[in-house]
Amino acid sequence: MTDPGSPSPLTVVPGGDGGFLSRLPTVLQPHRSLLTYYLVSALLAGPGFPILGLIRYFKYQTLRYTLDDEGITVRWGILFRREVSLTYARIQDIHLSSNLVERWLGLARIQIQTASGNSQAEITIEGVPDFGAMRDFLYSKMRGSRERAVPTQGSARAMPAGDHDALAATLREIAEEVRALRLSLDSGATREKQDV
Repeated sequence: MTDPGSPSPLTVVPGGDGGFLSRLPTVLQPHRSLLTYYLVSALLAGPGFPILGLIRYFKYQTLRYTLDDEGITVRWGILFRREVSLTYARIQDIHLSSNLVERWLGLARIQIQTASGNSQAEITIEGVPDFGAMRDFLYSKMRGSRERAVPTQGSARAMPAGDHDALAATLREIAEEVRALRLSLDSGATREKQDV
């Protein structure tokens, strides 16, 4: 069922360097062997094969992964369009899983989990033949976004001495203004009590 000569957007150049991930933003579609996997799994459904096979075929035809500098978006569906977007900073864990048929076809599912409290994966990427490179790419993006988001402990010490003096002077001015406001409020409250 699969034609080895037909190129797919996820067909990796020999060497397995994951070169398709070097240019962002990029839109990826699954490899043709995912359609084979979908049809084999639909065959196992027995009498439900025609319906499940049709559903899986349309999912394969519409499934797209969009990767950019901010995150990943997965889209699929014809009648009921579904789109899930996830930033790299929200990624908590990445799992690879594959059953016997997927391993035979050279596929695996990349399950991306967040801290949403749900035990299931937020996004599942399937149909990527070079799933190791994709997992490594997602790990590097996840770590990179966390390093940018979390300030280092020594960031306060790295401030130049002149900035510390300016900050201290500004804080003193604010404290003096707060004291003056307190005194004016206290004096206004005592006048009201005397008038009553």
